[in-house]
Amino acid sequence: MATVKKTPTIAAKKTAEPAKKTAVFALTKENYKLIAIGFAVMILGYILMIGGGSDDLDVFREDALFSFQRITLAPILIVGGFLFEIYAIMKRPKEQQQ
Repeated sequence: MATVKKTPTIAAKKTAEPAKKTAVFALTKENYKLIAIGFAVMILGYILMIGGGSDDLDVFREDALFSFQRITLAPILIVGGFLFEIYAIMKRPKEQQQ
């Protein structure tokens, strides 16, 4: 003898309310703003690393190549930008007060 599966009736399906699902994103608007700031700091570091050049290809300008801007400041900005990116991604949103 075969068993009969009982399915809910149409009326029972209509009365059951569907569960409301809200999309929860891993990153908030604040995280994206912080990521953009970190990206801008890194871009600034790369621009500073480009630094001055020489108009005459036969002349080597040591002061332009080994300047504070290229050797110290630009790498600090780039590493700082990467560290800020890590902070921006890992930052948790503040709890919403109701």
